[in-house]
Amino acid sequence: MNLQQNNDRIRTTHVGSLPRPHVLLDALRARILGKHDDETAYAGLLARSVAEVVRRQAECGVDFVTDGEYSKPGFFTYVHERLDGFEPRPGARRRSFELEVRAFPEYYEEYFGHAMFGGTIVPLTPIVCVGPVRYRGALALERDLKNIKVAAHAAGLPLERVFLPATAPSGVGANEYYASEEAYLEALAAALGHEYRAIINAGLLLQIDDPGLSEVFSDPSLDAASQRRRAQLYVEATNTALAGIPPERVRFHTCYGINEGPRIHEADLAQVIGFALEVNATLVSFEAANPRHEHEYHLFERLRLPENKVLCPGVITHASNIVEHPELIAERLLRYARLVGRENVVAGADCGFSSQATYHTEVHPSVVWAKLDALAEGARRASARLWP
Repeated sequence: MNLQQNNDRIRTTHVGSLPRPHVLLDALRARILGKHDDETAYAGLLARSVAEVVRRQAECGVDFVTDGEYSKPGFFTYVHERLDGFEPRPGARRRSFELEVRAFPEYYEEYFGHAMFGGTIVPLTPIVCVGPVRYRGALALERDLKNIKVAAHAAGLPLERVFLPATAPSGVGANEYYASEEAYLEALAAALGHEYRAIINAGLLLQIDDPGLSEVFSDPSLDAASQRRRAQLYVEATNTALAGIPPERVRFHTCYGINEGPRIHEADLAQVIGFALEVNATLVSFEAANPRHEHEYHLFERLRLPENKVLCPGVITHASNIVEHPELIAERLLRYARLVGRENVVAGADCGFSSQATYHTEVHPSVVWAKLDALAEGARRASARLWP
């Protein structure tokens, strides 16, 4: 049994991002805008914020914790901070959720303007690859590793119960430099592999965040065969970046990149799960709690889980302020445990609760913590029935 499997109870985790305190958001924003010249004060604030969020996760009963992604202002900013070869491209078209936006333009104009993008500390400016991709994030990563290790020690948590998220090679930004998509993904894999190995060498679990794998199956510019070929390229690039890393130290998360909305143009789990299970990671995290995907546990009635794989279905959702009842959470966990084995199900969330550093989180911070309390209680109830 590997360290991500259960031995006497259902264990709990979440996807990574959590709402940042406003004082940290203010400091992050000032730093990005060049208005924060006291780096020592910022470093101290960040370290204290990480320590507090780790402590609260532990108090809620979360088994596998992280730093809340507190140091990362947003996806594009994080990538630009860690990788050479990219430039921001204001005004560039975003292809994300294209079919959804076409179907519900009025809704998404309001949604993007307020909830998803309206409160971010910096504009979400797409980035474009315009030169050789190289990793340059060693100092930023060293800071993150130090903060989470100190926080875990203070909370009495062993490092094997701590994970740190990192982006997958897919979807980092548009390519205008490399001759082919394959060459571009190969360069990204080589660069990101430095971050992956550093996280592992620090004694932590590594989480690969890859919403691109799911989103490719709703890309209207690709036919079904092209979608599958693109997904295979993504998996191969991720595995190249993971070369030499033991799968039992790796978690893989995929989702649909959107929170509250109609979401009728998302891929079925059946389209995605085979590719996700090919990634050299023991634990596979995916959306399963929202009403568009909760029924998909039936897929595992006919799909055999490969040996040494662990499922981490979302049993609480990031798309609603309703706190799931612990009994419902337990029922969701029991469905999976009865199909794939009690050792192979970890209780998780659908996606992160603040993927961008924003003042307007869709799920209120107080509700996030209530959801995590319910997650732990639901796992306890399921465990009592699975290990009577």
